[in-house]
Amino acid sequence: MPTTLKQSIAQQRAELVEMLQPPLAAIARRCAEAWGDRERLDQVLTEHFDEVPHCTFLYAVDLQGLQVTDNVSGSGLLPEHYGRDRAQRPYMREVTPDTDFLLSDAYISLRARRPSVTALQRVMRDGEPVGFIGADIDLRDLPGKPALYDEPEEWRQIKGDPAIRGQVFSQCRVESIMDRHLDRALSILQELIEERGMFQGVLHFSSSRATVWVVSDPYRYRILTHEALADPDICLAYPRQPYPKDAIVPPEAIHPILEGLKTLRMMDETIYLRSASINIFNGMVSLTFSCDGSHYMRFDEFLDKDMSFWLGSAA
Repeated sequence: MPTTLKQSIAQQRAELVEMLQPPLAAIARRCAEAWGDRERLDQVLTEHFDEVPHCTFLYAVDLQGLQVTDNVSGSGLLPEHYGRDRAQRPYMREVTPDTDFLLSDAYISLRARRPSVTALQRVMRDGEPVGFIGADIDLRDLPGKPALYDEPEEWRQIKGDPAIRGQVFSQCRVESIMDRHLDRALSILQELIEERGMFQGVLHFSSSRATVWVVSDPYRYRILTHEALADPDICLAYPRQPYPKDAIVPPEAIHPILEGLKTLRMMDETIYLRSASINIFNGMVSLTFSCDGSHYMRFDEFLDKDMSFWLGSAA
């Protein structure tokens, strides 16, 4: 089972190659006999179109990328594509002199403006390459349910807007409404996470709001304004629920995580926390600072960092 984004993509591509190469190789051998005869090539492609799984269009091009057949589709021939110059399309740019079979990187199709891939099979005649059979495939037409990859857990730092970074030392933190009642706001959020089903929250310190998701309605977010975050009565609107057993973040870590966010918010007048998020199921904490740099890390790694680390990294 794939565990990373790259592994997931590689697995799907390997399955596509295994699915497409044999029928395209057989079609290429038949097209070699008819090469140079448009009508015969169209006939071969039409007769064998259904042998290429999930194919949207099937066609032939010469070595320069000039189309020498009509487009063959499930609904028939599309002659307006005959003579089309495909030399600058992404899949033709990947071709090398040694290319026998190629499954292109995904690209956005010109016709439907959708993610697609093209498989190219070289056509050999009398021992010499003469062109390629191309099969365009819309990614929406692919079957199967690939396993979703796991988000990496290692610490990642992502730089933000260079314009903001360039001006960071000419700005200073302005106290927000949320800052004035931060202890109360964090206590309310702690109650929502530990006792009332909140599994993810994004805290916008500078704009005094939080966006929250709860396990009983996970597909919709709710926005808590500074008024809600200053009023413990908001907890009455969220029914009590047991803390999820499959959460990576244990309930006893919620308070120290929130206290850590408070410290980062107040730690410096120039380098300070602008927003943060926590997700108890994937165990990650994200942080965005005044310099617009963002950090993603596991909750336990976050708790291990002291202020000297953050003042050095953020600066």
